[in-house]
Amino acid sequence: MQAKVINLDNAAQGEIELSDAIFGLTPRADILQRMVTYQLAKRRAGTHKTKGRSEIARTGAKPFKQKGTGRARQGTWKAPNHRGGAVAHGPVVRSHAIDLPKKVRLMAMKHALSSKVAAEKLIVLDQVSADAPKTAAMVAKLKGLGIKSAVIVDAADVDANFALSVRNIPMIDVLPSQGANVYDILRREHLVLTRAAVEALEARLA
Repeated sequence: MQAKVINLDNAAQGEIELSDAIFGLTPRADILQRMVTYQLAKRRAGTHKTKGRSEIARTGAKPFKQKGTGRARQGTWKAPNHRGGAVAHGPVVRSHAIDLPKKVRLMAMKHALSSKVAAEKLIVLDQVSADAPKTAAMVAKLKGLGIKSAVIVDAADVDANFALSVRNIPMIDVLPSQGANVYDILRREHLVLTRAAVEALEARLA
C-alpha cells in the first residue's frame, strides 16, 4: 500500500510503499491484549514483601500455659492473629513475567502497526530533526500536523536536538526503531514514523 510522506512543516515529500504483510492486516484485539498484558507483567518489579513467622523478631516461647487460664491456647506471639505477628499468605519477592511465544510477539507488533493504519492514525515523516532544542517551535509544528498525543519512531539514532525539543511536551514520546513496542504504540493516539523507521521496522518484522 502507498502512504503519503510529509515533513514537520506539513509539506508533501512524496510517497512510500508500506508492506501489506505488516501494515495491512486486520487488527486482532486478542493478540494485542495478550501482548500488552505480557509487557506490563514483565516490567513489574515484584519487590513486594511481608514477613513470615520465621522473620518476626519476637520470642519463640509459649505465651502462657496451655490450660487453666480460660483463654484460647496459643503457641507463639509470632502467629498472624496477634498484633505485631506475621502476615499469613503475604506477597513475596518474585517475577511477574509470563511467557509469550516469539511468533505471537512479532504478530502483535504487526497488528499494532496495522491498527494505526486502519484507524487512519499513521503519519509518515521524511525525517525528524531540529536546528536547536526549542520546545515552543516544536509544539507549533506538531500542532500544525494535528498531533496532540503520539509516539514518534525514528531510526536507530534519534536527532538529539529533536529529542530535547519534544522531551517536555505532554503525551509525546520519542523512540528509536529498536525500541518501538506494542504498548507504547497503542497508548498514544497517533503513530509517527520516519522513512528510516519504516525501513527498520519492515526489516525487523520480515
